[in-house]
Amino acid sequence: MDAKELRAKNDKQLQEELLALRQEQFNLAMQQASGQMPRGHQIHNVRKNIARVKTVLAERAKAVGK
Repeated sequence: MDAKELRAKNDKQLQEELLALRQEQFNLAMQQASGQMPRGHQIHNVRKNIARVKTVLAERAKAVGK
C-alpha cells in the first residue's frame, strides 16, 4: 500500500482500512502465538501500513484545524 493510494481515499474509507488492518494484525499475532505463522515479516508490513493510514488521517486532521 502506497501513501498516494491512501491520500486518494476519503476519511471513511481510511477508517475502514485501518479497522481491517488492525484485525489482520490481531489475526497474525494469534497465528504467531500458536506457532502457525510461516512468514514473520507480514506483521512488520501490517504495522507499517497502519502507520501510513494513521499518518494520512493525522495530516487531514491538522489541515482542517488550520
